[in-house]
Amino acid sequence: MTIAVSSTDLQRLSPLVLAHIGDAVFELSMRTLSMLPPQRLQTYHQQVVQRVRAETQSLYLAWLQPQLTDAEREIVRRGRNAAPRGPKRVDPAIYQDATALEALLGYLYLTDTNRLETLLLRLRDYIQTSEV
Repeated sequence: MTIAVSSTDLQRLSPLVLAHIGDAVFELSMRTLSMLPPQRLQTYHQQVVQRVRAETQSLYLAWLQPQLTDAEREIVRRGRNAAPRGPKRVDPAIYQDATALEALLGYLYLTDTNRLETLLLRLRDYIQTSEV
């Protein structure tokens, strides 16, 4: 389910609001990816936590960058620039990348679910081949 947001309202949203939405979208997609094959709940949890860490999200963004449109790169830039300092355990540049990825996903969730699905499927394929 998506909520229709007018282009005027979308322009009023900060990149951090987009990242807030994108965080939920990304975690749900990673939980869905982890559900097969059936495993213990603790194993699911560990896989999801590993995939949603800022360090991992930064790697995913680097992999996706060449596949992004100019408009998507602009959202990434805005998300990166809006990122707060983040936790002390994470390098600020990595935290900025993670926020940028989440902002992109939030933006696509609100504007173009087909493109969101395309990028998440590509990312899923990348994750599955890199974990083998």
